[in-house]
Amino acid sequence: LRMYELSRDEWEIARQLREVLKVFKDATLFFSRSTPNLATVIPAIDHIDKILTTASLEDQSKYDPAIRVACGLATQVLHKYYSLTDSSSLYRIAMILHPRHKLSYFKKLKWPDAWQRTA
Repeated sequence: LRMYELSRDEWEIARQLREVLKVFKDATLFFSRSTPNLATVIPAIDHIDKILTTASLEDQSKYDPAIRVACGLATQVLHKYYSLTDSSSLYRIAMILHPRHKLSYFKKLKWPDAWQRTA
């Protein structure tokens, strides 16, 4: 059975993977507690994007190259599905009508002026 034992490097990669995947666990638990609405989906996607993008661009001392590449690929998939929200104005309407967000959410994230006007 020793041949199946993980090396120290493999344990470190597993630890790094757990750290990066925690954002998905947190999102799953958040949306499982109550009924999600459109105004909570966009900020959640933005948060996941920030975590994955940061992990994919970290210097080599923080994450193994395999973790950084996986995070980069996950970011591409996330962007593919996030871009689908552009095809429905409901997401932007929900954000603007939400008492906590309104246009300040778009300004805070520094969306281009044209995107804010469209919203």
